[in-house]
Amino acid sequence: MNNPTRQMPPTRRLLSCALASCLLLGAAPVFAQSTGATIRGQVMADSAPAGQAQVTATNTATGLTRSVQSTASGNYSLAGLPPGTYRLDVNVGGQTRSQNITVQVGQTATVNLGVGGVSETAQGGAATTLDAVQVMAQAPIETKTSEIATYITPQQIQALPQGTRNFLAFADTVPGMIFEQNPANGSTKLRGGVQSANNVNVYIDGVGQKNYVTQGGITGQDASRGNPFPQLAIGEYKVITSNYKAEYDQISSAAVTAATKSGTNEFKGSFFWDYTNQDWREARESEKNGVGKTRSGEKQYGAAFGGPIVKDTAHFFVTYEGKEYNAPQDLEPGDGWLPAELPQQWRDQLGAAATPFKEDLYFGKLDWSINEANLLELTYKRREESEIGNVGGQSAPSYGTDTGVTEDRYDLRWQFSSMNWLNDAHLTYEKAFWTKAPDIYGNGMVLTDGTSDTGDQIFRIGAGEGGLQDKGQKGWSFQNDTTFFGWEGHTVKFGVKYKQVDLDTTEQQPYNPQFYYDIHEGGTVPYFVRFGSGALGTGGGVVVSKNKQFGLYIQDDWDVTDRLTLNLGLRWDYEETPSYLDYVTGQEVIDALNSQDTQGGAPAGQTYAQTLALGGIDINRFISTGGNRKADKGAFQPRLGFSYDLSGDERHVLFGGIGRSYDRNLFDYLQLERSKASFPTREFKINSAGHPCDTSAPNCLAWSPQLLDRDYLMSLANSPDAGREVWMFDNDLKTPYSDQISLGIRNSFSLIGHDWNSSATVQYIRYKDGMLIMRGNRFADGGYYDAGGSPWNAPGLPGPLGNLIVATNGFESKSTALLLGLDKPYTAESPWNLNVAYTYTDAKQNIHEKDPAYGWYYPGGGWYSGAWVPRHRLVVSGFTDLPWGMSVSGKLTLASKIERWDVDDTSGYQTPRSWEPDGSLGFKQFDMSLTKTWDTGTDLKLKVRADLLNAFNWTNWGGYGINWSSGVVNSWDQYQTRTFKLSFGLDW
Repeated sequence: MNNPTRQMPPTRRLLSCALASCLLLGAAPVFAQSTGATIRGQVMADSAPAGQAQVTATNTATGLTRSVQSTASGNYSLAGLPPGTYRLDVNVGGQTRSQNITVQVGQTATVNLGVGGVSETAQGGAATTLDAVQVMAQAPIETKTSEIATYITPQQIQALPQGTRNFLAFADTVPGMIFEQNPANGSTKLRGGVQSANNVNVYIDGVGQKNYVTQGGITGQDASRGNPFPQLAIGEYKVITSNYKAEYDQISSAAVTAATKSGTNEFKGSFFWDYTNQDWREARESEKNGVGKTRSGEKQYGAAFGGPIVKDTAHFFVTYEGKEYNAPQDLEPGDGWLPAELPQQWRDQLGAAATPFKEDLYFGKLDWSINEANLLELTYKRREESEIGNVGGQSAPSYGTDTGVTEDRYDLRWQFSSMNWLNDAHLTYEKAFWTKAPDIYGNGMVLTDGTSDTGDQIFRIGAGEGGLQDKGQKGWSFQNDTTFFGWEGHTVKFGVKYKQVDLDTTEQQPYNPQFYYDIHEGGTVPYFVRFGSGALGTGGGVVVSKNKQFGLYIQDDWDVTDRLTLNLGLRWDYEETPSYLDYVTGQEVIDALNSQDTQGGAPAGQTYAQTLALGGIDINRFISTGGNRKADKGAFQPRLGFSYDLSGDERHVLFGGIGRSYDRNLFDYLQLERSKASFPTREFKINSAGHPCDTSAPNCLAWSPQLLDRDYLMSLANSPDAGREVWMFDNDLKTPYSDQISLGIRNSFSLIGHDWNSSATVQYIRYKDGMLIMRGNRFADGGYYDAGGSPWNAPGLPGPLGNLIVATNGFESKSTALLLGLDKPYTAESPWNLNVAYTYTDAKQNIHEKDPAYGWYYPGGGWYSGAWVPRHRLVVSGFTDLPWGMSVSGKLTLASKIERWDVDDTSGYQTPRSWEPDGSLGFKQFDMSLTKTWDTGTDLKLKVRADLLNAFNWTNWGGYGINWSSGVVNSWDQYQTRTFKLSFGLDW
């Protein structure tokens, strides 16, 4: 090992000084879920358990130390250890022995220690000698746990091919996980099983990154191609697909728990830069029309630097990463229409385009080991993004939006340890906001098939409907987690969390009037218009809610015998959302509901509320007085699991679990009840030959070119409520949750002279009480469909008000999955890795649309198969060292076709109907990389790396449409073509 006090070489000093002068502090945060590792086992002396032995773990890189005493039966447990390599020292009656072990993030490693002629064993049962032998836990697998957990190692992060530098992309190699990159806007999301990305949570250094307002699961990931955290700062992480322990909150799908890098007793740094452009990629299908490739490019760059402030006591680590994209976009008509069939002004904007994106990420970390019992850490993260979005597919460049992300997170952590206790406290602050505005202002022109007011949309030009939006969260939190391991055979952990966070939304949407044109009428005269019309009273589309969150849990990991472990946990969460709880339904809405239903066929005396009751809607459930709504207090979550060591050496372990986990309702949905009342959306029919309406009715306008003038259009809203949508939420909203059941087996074995790990798990997940937003309009008899079979033409509220939208907890899904994993770990003695992850999924959901929250419910539809996930998915990845300082890696992804659901109106009634695109596979891609490292003979190493993404140039599509009348299927949003990327790096 190098002496950290020696003089640094000139090259290293210059690089260190340059980075130290350029980098700013920057980091992560908000509730402490386990990133710390645990080393446990039994101390034996002279072939007998050694009680009162002192066991000390010392981090070989930072000098951090922890000590415990063994129990009367010789058992010991060292909890809350940052991932890394530790020297274990055991002292029994003056006899001392040492050995080393490497532990991963959140791992529980079993290491039995021996003195006085007794051999030592590490996880898996391998005997070691008594002297300072390094037992490297090269296979970062935790066998004795009921969690369905997989580790992502530093070697995988460094070696596997990648395009985005999003550290979550490597979770794609875990059975049951999908890392999605939207080919239309490049946005990235992590999805676990059937549930959406909204239901995932990521914990960095024990701090949840949950997005309380918008979609994406974690802050900043709603429609963003940016990264949530600098990859240079991530050491390793663990993915738990289900049956997590009671400490995990605000989650119903997968959990990711990651540990960041820290400074060590040596000054170390790194730098990288990678690049590609349109000349280094194959042409997209839309670029094969003779006009050539769209000018595009990608640059990513960054640096990290860390080292000691005081050796063995205090350290620092800082990093920066930047990203600049100019991404190509395909422009194609939807719904099965061909380009030649579009009117000229829409046809002229088809083809290809490119959209810019810029991101800056900063992270900084300070740690101070005050003494053996006390550790302080302070971290900070800063994220800045800007891009032009909403371009591609059926949206022309003019229809784009200017979006941005800003995020600051601070975390002050105090960890206190004693012989039998570990206390981990976090005080955090976060401020994370997402903004959106139209790229241009004016009128939007939406071409549809004319089947309803907004129709099946074919192509959009003009000014986008993105509206003015500013949404985010800011506030403080405190969490304290305590672990007690002084009870023989038990590790008990309990904790409390309190968070006070302001949820802010500004939504003036659609700010630009949107005119709808029927393709069958030549797209000359609009037949429908939607627009936002300014503020009513107070609010102006701004909603602020001062939320309070409270959580309690207790978890007991009980070693019943040396083979059987029970994981017994109970969690309870509570949240108050004042903007929802205190909302008062407007009197104008109540008056309209209680007034005579004026549509034809309604008998005298029948109110619109009675019409809704005939259609199955008890509107009294949605009328709020400001005092009849209560926060959900029933979020009790039992989580039970077991593991049984079949062989007694942790090589064959049977495991399983059953539990419940609550997520939360997104504030972006809850705020609509208020924002749509203070910045209402107006909707008017426009009398035309193909779409006649009665111009004497309050919601019908005669066509005039004057309608294209925004001021004139606004003047037609002759009352504060004219044509505005009314949004009403259920007074008894529940918190969404999932019930999870699993049974599986893990194996560690030798094959062809190498160690392998495998797992096979059957997993069942039932998701309930998801948000469902429905069209509330009904005909006089309570019916949903008109005589022509359309659900879109039922009239709204009587009088000047417009359509009725109701929201409740109505979305459900259920899935049964087979998860198979096989891994040959990378070791110094066997420097290659192979990982196989296969997932079979049988899934259903009760809504036919992919995004059910904003979906439209078709009554009586029952269960819809597929749930928008592939039935079969296989990911094979691996890497190996080569001679001459070279290494190579590859990743193959194959997925079956996704069963798709669209509305078929050819039979008279609009009915959801499933179909599949042509082709044998839904997705296939092979990526590879080759790296050359030069060792200069000093502390400086140079790297050059080439990544070849989609090496075989297989064509994959993200968007499909079908014309049920003609049977024509068209596709758009092409995934990445074969792309070459060159990287250059320095390590010192």
